[in-house]
Amino acid sequence: MIALSRKTILIGLCLAAVAGAAYWWTGRYGEDPSGHGEGKGRRFGQEIPVRVAVARAQDVPVTIDAIGTVQALNTATIRTQVDGRLVALRVTEGEDVKKGEIVAEIEPNLYQAQYDQAVAKKAQDEANLANARIDLGRYEKLASSNYGSQQQYMTQKYLVAQLEAVVKTDQALLDSAKTTLGYTKIPSPIDGRVGIRNVDVGNILHAADLLGILNITQLKPIYVVFVIPQEKLLSVQNAVARGSKKVTALGPDNQTEIDPGNPGEVTAIDNQIDQQTGTAKIKATFANQALKLWPGQFVNVRMVVDTLKNAVVVPATSIRPGPSGPYVYILADGDVAITRNVKVGQQDENIAVIASGLKAGDTVLTSGFGRLSDGAKVRIVSDEQPVAEGGGDKPRDESGANAGAPSPPRGEGRRHRETQAAPVGAGPPRPSSAP
Repeated sequence: MIALSRKTILIGLCLAAVAGAAYWWTGRYGEDPSGHGEGKGRRFGQEIPVRVAVARAQDVPVTIDAIGTVQALNTATIRTQVDGRLVALRVTEGEDVKKGEIVAEIEPNLYQAQYDQAVAKKAQDEANLANARIDLGRYEKLASSNYGSQQQYMTQKYLVAQLEAVVKTDQALLDSAKTTLGYTKIPSPIDGRVGIRNVDVGNILHAADLLGILNITQLKPIYVVFVIPQEKLLSVQNAVARGSKKVTALGPDNQTEIDPGNPGEVTAIDNQIDQQTGTAKIKATFANQALKLWPGQFVNVRMVVDTLKNAVVVPATSIRPGPSGPYVYILADGDVAITRNVKVGQQDENIAVIASGLKAGDTVLTSGFGRLSDGAKVRIVSDEQPVAEGGGDKPRDESGANAGAPSPPRGEGRRHRETQAAPVGAGPPRPSSAP
């Protein structure tokens, strides 16, 4: 009987300890009847400082974001078409050139001599042709008056025809030599910018060389090629059909325009979908007058394909994930936070479009989620007033902890409250590290 009494006493003490711990935990952290599991909860009777925003109706552009690659409109590799020594580079690396401007010269002496030889050969054959034509006229008169043979006349006639063909051959050889001589001066085939040269003046070049002398790249205008998922291709096609072709190139933050006020336009949609990746390739053309885009550069691309009229939007920070889908805290009468499930249409880093669950004019909470629970009492603070856990002067992050300061160990806050509540004459309170 005595042993049974001790066991009963021990069980009673354990149950009392558990009940006391549960009461202390509930008093310190509260419970979250919503089931969303936002965090630690709140003390009974304490207002949680929060910031709010009002859901509003506005037109929201529907955009497609992608990563694009900048490509030059045209790129030309300058190579020699004849063998010889490079005697001059007429352009400087990094400068702009015009179409037809001479950029390099090959030593022309050999090809100039071949051209002069062709000129002389043609002159010689033209002289022989002129003499043969004079003899043909004389033999024609003799044959017509029977003082000369008809055979002699016909022979001379065919000789003239033969010399005329020789002169035509000479002209073709002359044109060939002239063309070859022209290859010693290499013009730019496009308007563009000169790259870093690959060879120096004085090197022997060959027509079979693959490296080339230098590259010229056309930068104005310029292409940006990007890929989109195949399920978004129809939206792009419909937008292009409506005349909505604008494409914006953005910086690494996906917000700042690389060339403000100068968007590009979709100029080509690839004729097939890549079966390995399930993507379609789109090409946009940018004027690039300020040379903000550079070949080989990776950029973020945004294209507006549609506009949602009078859509309900809230700050993106107000959307919370939950086990049954996204939800928000709305401000109810009496400054009470109530959870409401919502359906998000589209969302970016700034705003979220609410397809259902909210209407324009509803007030949603945008901060203090680390301590909120369904039905919690809240206090609205302005942007200038820091959101503090217990009225302190240090700003808090979203989880409710002091920004830039470590959180106190569990239990020290309770000891701090107990020492403050100690009766007079009970001795000095113990030091505490709680803020």
